[in-house]
Amino acid sequence: MSGTPKNRASPENSLFPSDSAGPLADRMRPQSLEDMVGQDHILGPGRLLRRAIQADRLSSVIFYGPPGTGKTSLAKVIANTTKSVFESLNAVLAGLKDLREVLGRAEERLSLYGKRTILFVDEVHRWNRAQQDALLPWVEKGVVILIGATTQNPFFEVNRALVSRSRIFQLKALTSEDLRETAARALQDRARGYGNWRVSFEERALDHLVEVAGGDARSLLNALELAVETTPEVWPPPAGAEIYVSFSAAEESIQRRAVLYDRDGDYHFDTISAFIKSLRGSDPDAGLYWLAKMLRAGEDPAYLFRRMLILACEDVGLADPQGVSVVLACAQGFDRIGLPEGTLLLSQACLYLATAPKTNTALSFFDAMEAAEGEDLEVPNPLRDPSRDKEGFGHGDGYIYPHAYRDHWAAQQYLPGALRGKTFYHPSGSGYEGRLREEILRKREIQAAIVLGDGQDGEFLAWSGTGKGREGWFKRLESGRSAVFLADRDAVFGNSRFTRTDRTLIPGGNDGLLVWESLRRSPEGLTGVLTDSETAKEALMRYAALLEDLEKPVIGVFPDRGLPLPEEAERVFSTARFEHILGRNLWRKKAGALVFRDFAEQARNLLGPSGDVVLLQAPPVLGDRLSRVLGEAGGLEEEILGALASAEAAFFEVSGDSAGWTWDGAVLTEAFSGAGFRVTMEVLDRQEDRLILSREAQGWFDRAGSRWGAFMAETLGEGIFSAVRAALEERIAQGPVLWKWQSLLLTAEA
Repeated sequence: MSGTPKNRASPENSLFPSDSAGPLADRMRPQSLEDMVGQDHILGPGRLLRRAIQADRLSSVIFYGPPGTGKTSLAKVIANTTKSVFESLNAVLAGLKDLREVLGRAEERLSLYGKRTILFVDEVHRWNRAQQDALLPWVEKGVVILIGATTQNPFFEVNRALVSRSRIFQLKALTSEDLRETAARALQDRARGYGNWRVSFEERALDHLVEVAGGDARSLLNALELAVETTPEVWPPPAGAEIYVSFSAAEESIQRRAVLYDRDGDYHFDTISAFIKSLRGSDPDAGLYWLAKMLRAGEDPAYLFRRMLILACEDVGLADPQGVSVVLACAQGFDRIGLPEGTLLLSQACLYLATAPKTNTALSFFDAMEAAEGEDLEVPNPLRDPSRDKEGFGHGDGYIYPHAYRDHWAAQQYLPGALRGKTFYHPSGSGYEGRLREEILRKREIQAAIVLGDGQDGEFLAWSGTGKGREGWFKRLESGRSAVFLADRDAVFGNSRFTRTDRTLIPGGNDGLLVWESLRRSPEGLTGVLTDSETAKEALMRYAALLEDLEKPVIGVFPDRGLPLPEEAERVFSTARFEHILGRNLWRKKAGALVFRDFAEQARNLLGPSGDVVLLQAPPVLGDRLSRVLGEAGGLEEEILGALASAEAAFFEVSGDSAGWTWDGAVLTEAFSGAGFRVTMEVLDRQEDRLILSREAQGWFDRAGSRWGAFMAETLGEGIFSAVRAALEERIAQGPVLWKWQSLLLTAEA
């Protein structure tokens, strides 16, 4: 079949009126709003644009949308309904001279007769800046009402000033139903279409024209015209003649081979499903086969690239982050060179994705979405914008700037408090993501230890008992904590031998620091954890969400208790015998010989014959002293520093054992030795760059609320006390302070 009718009849025999002998797409242009097909979102009953056209109160507008969606047709409808004079220009053909002539007529018409002019500019984005600028003042003065039509985004391709004076209406690609209605009108219309003949189609032939037209009514009508008018031997045939359009004629009319998809799209979706599943399953051979099958059938390459781009995120993801870049580059390259060479780019994208490592962790977004929909939680105060309400409400107060610290990372809480410990992203062990996994989990463990920890960690000045609530929470977020926590964890586990089947009990495990390492050391054993509240237990379980149920720690809640009795341990952990009991900074309030002795005796009842207890504890008496910190900072007289050092030493002597601050390694060793343990004790030096907040320092020097503040004020006198306070304020304003203390590492073997 050729592209033109085999024998067209002479014009006098045409069944079309002489003024409607143009192409079908032009003949079938709508004459009124009722003739418009689709675009209900802007032309439906009650819509603004429809009301403006019906009332002839149209202001300047720009119609933006893909080809064949009705932009020019809508302008023709406006021309048929308005009382204004309608002028039309095509920006591809018309220049500045043509525009000036139209504007001159419009100005004369308005000044002499008071009649408005509507100027329709098709492809308005094709005009250069000078041409668009020339139109602007006439639109602004109301000499013309502009109707611009463009297939390009007007916010990028049209003069901003022109856009700001116009209302933008976006037309969408027509749906399959819209296109079928358009075809039906053409087949039924006796004056402009093919209603004078009985036109029928082979099964799926019309569906093929609709599908390949891709939302473009002009493309559909052009193909329909070619298919119908080239089927008979002579065009036009006699009125009432039957015209049967075959499937092959439909294919040739639209110049694309039909994709063998049935009316409901089953074959289409089955084939693309096979393609995607082949790539997901890392089978490059099957991927190439299904790709070739779809291309041979005429599938749109843009559709294939879109599906591969989705797969690059959903199924390859962070296992190979370059997958997205490769598919995008191939898609852009295809746009430049097209077919047939563009098949190489489709093939490269297909092979890259098929051979890439896989992970679907991007789907964790939907878990986050579910949490966001189920909760209406406020932004934590440290994360709020400080530019507006820092003074009045303290917004942003306590935020830690990660770039100020080594590795550009500092552990702090970014989720709302109600989601504390919640994890959405579970990194896989595949490809690039697998290389990140260990670092991600390490940071998560440290973050958990800092965010979930309750109260002070022990490495503090003896007077920091005021660090409760908000201030204590800020204190736990200091950057140096990361390295200290890792060192503490390694010290505890370095002093005990573990097997894969060991049973370990971790009292005071709210922060989880020792929990995760225990699970790694004894994956086939048991890790039992004691927390002081259900909230702490729930938070820990959130961090353990990455693990299988059998791999998770077993958590028991024991408020205000050191260790459980054997029968309680049996009930919670299904065992009353453990190989290890591990703890870190268990005693943050009162401690001393009696507390340690009770703990040691309870531990003895829970350990097997060769079990051990490993505890890391920082006694307040071995904490850093303000006299050392300010001495290194300089600026204070030696006499004042000496008085401060003496007062600090006296504070511990006066406090005595009743305060729980004066115990040391000897007291701890004696308690465990008395319970029958073989004890070794190490003293570990610790230091960190610690951020001290101004309000935290103010709490230390509070005479009414701080025992240390009251003692120092009375011992030093007002003059020295104020000088020390001012020196500390000056020092902490300069940035983090190097903080030093000592921790005790006790190993007690049964």
